[in-house]
Amino acid sequence: MPDDARPTKWPAGFAEGREDRSALLVLSCLRGLTPRKLLEMAARERSAAACLAAVRGGRAGSDADREFAGELDPARIEAALSACGARFVPADSQEYPATLDELADPPAALFVLGRALPVPGAAVAVVGSRSCTDFGRDLARDIGEGLATRGVCVVSGAARGIDAAAHEGALAAGGHTAAVLGCGIDQAYPPGSRALLARIAREGTVVSEYAPGVPAEPFRFPARNRIIAGLGRALVVVEGAKGSGSLISAEHSLDLGREVFAVPGAVHNPLADAPHALIREGATLIRGVSDLLADLGRSGGRDGEPPPVRLDVTLAEQAALDRITGSVLPEKVAREMGLSVPQVIPLLMGLEMKGLVRSVGGRFEPRSRRG
Repeated sequence: MPDDARPTKWPAGFAEGREDRSALLVLSCLRGLTPRKLLEMAARERSAAACLAAVRGGRAGSDADREFAGELDPARIEAALSACGARFVPADSQEYPATLDELADPPAALFVLGRALPVPGAAVAVVGSRSCTDFGRDLARDIGEGLATRGVCVVSGAARGIDAAAHEGALAAGGHTAAVLGCGIDQAYPPGSRALLARIAREGTVVSEYAPGVPAEPFRFPARNRIIAGLGRALVVVEGAKGSGSLISAEHSLDLGREVFAVPGAVHNPLADAPHALIREGATLIRGVSDLLADLGRSGGRDGEPPPVRLDVTLAEQAALDRITGSVLPEKVAREMGLSVPQVIPLLMGLEMKGLVRSVGGRFEPRSRRG
């Protein structure tokens, strides 16, 4: 199929029914079935169940895929998903980020731990070297904290170095951060990030396109970089050697029309190679968090005080927020608004993602914000 003829959208109702969702759980575990291949198959078969039948019947996928698909039990995958506390978010569900639809090969589904994923325009990706300098680590932490203080979700990959520092900065600010994995949602990888990932799962969001049990393999990490880029309205590169994976993330961001920022370094520093290459190709040079916030329109107010967070609360969200004067159940908010609980839950999740409320034991209560 020519590149310009490749489908880029999942068919309507692709994973709508129970059978299709179960099939998609199995499809998400197959090593040889890339999102692009599955997307092309979906354009022909129209449903996840039909795609799985094609794989099991030998009409699509590899022999290894066919054998593995025959062995997998979706009930066991669902049990593993429940055991790790994650939820399944197919491409046609309300929580699935619309920005990922802009990818040439959007994931058919996501597996999510923790808070709802950031809404479009409310996130910035921060990436860089694993073997970073102390300066780079401190700068990434400052950037993560500065963004989170101003209501921006910090997206990265939870690797050691720049990724971890950006996540830590956002958490220190009491803000939202999202870690994108290159392995199954139940896998703590890299092992050195186990404690960080556990904290992000409690206070932020952990997301993967891979089902529980899928191991970390080298080819999965370049693939996950497109999701990092897709979730952010912009991407920041802090240190990276020649051939760095950060360049892959930057390419995805540019393909999506996102703005790319890069921090320069000393010309003799190998870790400045990737940022310098990006700047030569048109990325915006920033010297630190102040430059970034100014370029994003979120710079500090008078006397260096952070500005009010631009929350972009919808009228419906404001109506829900007005009814959360203490610890309340979603049913109470729904009753007072004259809506059903399924209609109110997305509003409450949106308010939680924006840091205005928090969920405690199934109830929602007001939450104070920094800045």
